[in-house]
Amino acid sequence: MEDGSSVELEEAKVPLVSAERTQQVRRTPRGRRPSLLSKADFRSVDERMAAGRALRKRCPRSEHAHWKPFRGRDPLEQLRRSDATRLPWLVPVRHERMAESNFAFLRGTPFVMASDLSRTRVSGLRSQLCGDAHLANFGLFGTPERRLIFDLNDFDETLPGPFEWDVKRLAASCVVVSRRNGLGCGRKAARHAVRAYRRMMRELAPQGLLEVWSRGVDAKQFVRDCSSPDGLAKQAVEKALRHTSAHAVEKLTEERDGQRHLAYQPPLLFPLAAVKMGISAAELRRRMKRLAVGYLSSLDGAMRDLCLRYRQREWGFKVVGVGSVGLQAYVVFCEGNGADDPLVLQVKEAQASVLEPYVGPSGFRGHGERVVVGQKRMQAVSDLFLGWTEVEGMGAFYVRQLRDMKGSLDVEKMESDVLLEYSESCGATLARAHARTGDAAAIAGYLGSSTCFDEAVADFACAYADQMDEDYGRFIDSPEGRTSH
Repeated sequence: MEDGSSVELEEAKVPLVSAERTQQVRRTPRGRRPSLLSKADFRSVDERMAAGRALRKRCPRSEHAHWKPFRGRDPLEQLRRSDATRLPWLVPVRHERMAESNFAFLRGTPFVMASDLSRTRVSGLRSQLCGDAHLANFGLFGTPERRLIFDLNDFDETLPGPFEWDVKRLAASCVVVSRRNGLGCGRKAARHAVRAYRRMMRELAPQGLLEVWSRGVDAKQFVRDCSSPDGLAKQAVEKALRHTSAHAVEKLTEERDGQRHLAYQPPLLFPLAAVKMGISAAELRRRMKRLAVGYLSSLDGAMRDLCLRYRQREWGFKVVGVGSVGLQAYVVFCEGNGADDPLVLQVKEAQASVLEPYVGPSGFRGHGERVVVGQKRMQAVSDLFLGWTEVEGMGAFYVRQLRDMKGSLDVEKMESDVLLEYSESCGATLARAHARTGDAAAIAGYLGSSTCFDEAVADFACAYADQMDEDYGRFIDSPEGRTSH
């Protein structure tokens, strides 16, 4: 990607990363063994299923029903420590988004649930975890062949760990969303999600590794699985198909002097050239160049050749999500074969996973690489432009396309029938993601053919949703929550 010229806008005192970092960094714990995937087990499928069943003696499936807050648990203090790792001027935006609902609070506090899950019993079976597998972190996106598929789509916290942790976060989110929407199907939705996970894992257990690795759900199948009178799934697919790079450019830019430039909408979106920072323009260009060079070096030769044919037009800053608010998140507006061939990349900061204090640090050199490898381990197909980079003084980042054929269902608008079907789709998808790196036969053997695990996790999900309601209430009544209104 060749450097392009940027437009000088009026100076605005919007603080950003400067010569002196004003926020802390969530760091990897020192002196602990890294969290790695389990070694391959070459016994037969039946033998590994039997080994999974044997694990029930150590951790009965009924044990997964239990949740009880432990002494010293303080989610608000955990939130304050997490806020210290964010850009200070975006912390109020983070709190405002978290205050919107109990589900938004759940989304914004994966570190709280990671700590809570570390106090629960585990089977001993591991896989690559999403680390934040709630209902809103599943969605639609385009493959390199321009097909639309349904899969997990957020991997900021990914790390190998106990498979149950992802399942429990998914189930808890089903109950929280049901309550948020005024529905009475929370426990049923959680049970449907876990049942779909268990059945899919049993289906995958005897299949070949390549078959499991390449298995995914295309948009047509997703619409059939989540059919409803209001056509919510169909609408999401149609919307995702419209979310091309050209659409992203239309939404994120405005025309000035006959050319498209990133819009100026602080603090949520603005071109870097428009703000006053504690570094010179030359230092800013140097940092952006180092980010680009590091990214290119993470790609294979063919993709690097493709990227070099795009010209960087402009760098900007864009706030995204709920849990990610306050981390550095840049957008790069590029052009390929002229102005009608745009590409928008997102360069997003990656800090240590919230799971690391409990399962051990990542085995990778940087957290951008951790996110990218974790995503490729779990997704059936990954973004063509997926890569990572790191710059001393700025941090670690991962890179992907922004909004290219991406879409999702608004879970906070779902009625009961759609929520139940969607929960099933997410449960089955999570099982496919886990089976790519975990031992599907051993997990299937542990889960069994009865509903024992389903009922236990549904019980946990209801109890944990009660806990989230209590935590959310404390947050709303706290100084952090009050200032967000």
